[in-house]
Amino acid sequence: MKSLMLCGHGSRDAGAVREFAGLAEKLKARLPEWQTDYGYLEFARPIIRDGLDRLREGGAREILALPGMLFAAGHAKNDIPSVLNTYAAEHGVTIRYGRELGIDPKMLRAAGARIRECLLADGWRDGEPLHDTLLVVVGRGASDPDANSNVSKVMRLLWEGFGFGWGETAYSGVTFPLVGPGLTHAARLGYRRIVVFPYFLFTGILVRRIYDQTDAVAAEHPGIRFLKAPYLGDHDLVVETFVDRLHEIIDGTNVMNCQLCKYREQVLGFEAEVGLAQESHHHHVEGIGTGPADAAKSDHGNSSGSRHDHRHGDGAGDGEGHSHGHPHHHHDDGPGAHHHHHHDDHGHDHAHHRGHSHDHTHDHSHGHAHDGGHDGGHGHHHHPYPHADHPLGPRSMR
Repeated sequence: MKSLMLCGHGSRDAGAVREFAGLAEKLKARLPEWQTDYGYLEFARPIIRDGLDRLREGGAREILALPGMLFAAGHAKNDIPSVLNTYAAEHGVTIRYGRELGIDPKMLRAAGARIRECLLADGWRDGEPLHDTLLVVVGRGASDPDANSNVSKVMRLLWEGFGFGWGETAYSGVTFPLVGPGLTHAARLGYRRIVVFPYFLFTGILVRRIYDQTDAVAAEHPGIRFLKAPYLGDHDLVVETFVDRLHEIIDGTNVMNCQLCKYREQVLGFEAEVGLAQESHHHHVEGIGTGPADAAKSDHGNSSGSRHDHRHGDGAGDGEGHSHGHPHHHHDDGPGAHHHHHHDDHGHDHAHHRGHSHDHTHDHSHGHAHDGGHDGGHGHHHHPYPHADHPLGPRSMR
């Protein structure tokens, strides 16, 4: 039984949840020989365990899992693997985990199609120079500099690919520059047209906020035409990239970028996070999000009566509510250790403290202990983002 699990982030926005479900159905239709299901990490139902249950009840004993995310920050590197590890240990199944969509030619072509769509609607014709036009690519923003740098790389590839006069990068939260300061800066550069492209998979609070902030800056600069490009959505090339990620697991070429992983290497400015214990803090928001009952749960806390203020907004969050300095455990082979092995063709064995191997097959058949949770003293701790006081960043915008 060939079984595939698509693991989404989840959102309080019903439109975003609907769009992810639509993408999952599109992927299912693309892979008719596979038993395919999906679930969300937080804020929406079905949760990941629900999808895994359905696959297991359908006869699955080995499940391939993909993160439904653009880049690998805390969710893809820690939270989803934690859920998968725990489930595999509890139910005696093997779960092999793939990598995020990442920087990929197909994803860039999908992004290019959305930008071209926007330009054509403004009267531009293919082949016309874009030297009078500035591109601003807006990413989600994370407390992981590797993920943030990927947005800049996407921007550069699109800038150079189209031949825009200039390119800038901004973020919807957590890091800098935020959309308002980023667009205000871009408006000073002298271009008569600015294309704002949210590099997001789905709609939601953050995308609407990006468009609203674009309108606000545009009102202050009536001499500049601001164009709002559509986000990626379920473009056919996005679906094909997921298919590629599935085949990477099957072919043994599932190479996650760990060279710049702040949990195993001393990335500039984030040295204090090397070797932090891998854990997920999302148990209390699994399934909470879009229904009346969910809103009540969100207001009254979890079953233990402890309330978690999971705020959305500037400063501490990614717009869906949190700053994700999620730990990626690489220092102990004791109970619950996350064996994140990297068996690729290069044969490199990334030894960590105490010989913890780091292997790219992501075989999650072992257990991942979660002592305490929110009932037993397990803190809801986020490692502080080192540049939160940047003059263009979250704190300055409160």
